[in-house]
Amino acid sequence: MQTEVLRVLRAEARSWWRHRELRRSGDLDEARKLERQTIRRDVAYLRTALNNANAYVSCGGGGTILHLGLTTVSLYAPVERFPLASLAIRLETPLIDCRPVRDIIAFANLPKVTMDGAVDPEPWTSSSRVSLRTYLDLVERLGARIINDPRINHAR
Repeated sequence: MQTEVLRVLRAEARSWWRHRELRRSGDLDEARKLERQTIRRDVAYLRTALNNANAYVSCGGGGTILHLGLTTVSLYAPVERFPLASLAIRLETPLIDCRPVRDIIAFANLPKVTMDGAVDPEPWTSSSRVSLRTYLDLVERLGARIINDPRINHAR
């Protein structure tokens, strides 16, 4: 799997318009340097996702977001067109598909997922912090679909 992950990240880094332009203009060293930096950054994001039990990917009408705590990585595109998020999901990071949710107000007022383990007691507000498992219960009640559900698969 590691070779496959690196292959995808390399292909994604090479496809960036800035890197392609550098290659076209003959500045191969600079293109390679920037591509390596991009790959290292993306590997760090994947490691963070795999090592934090509260990391997750969400996909909705506004695009796809990889939630890593204080850092989020997003793209205004479906998850299938966001290689980093797709890799995280293939590596068992939970995916919350928010597209079926119809009550957007209730969804927006849900508490946030804690990344440091600190959770707030009920009653929750939109600024409260809850565990990923609690958050999954709440979004599922609103109609979201969960893939790689850690409540079922206790591997995470």
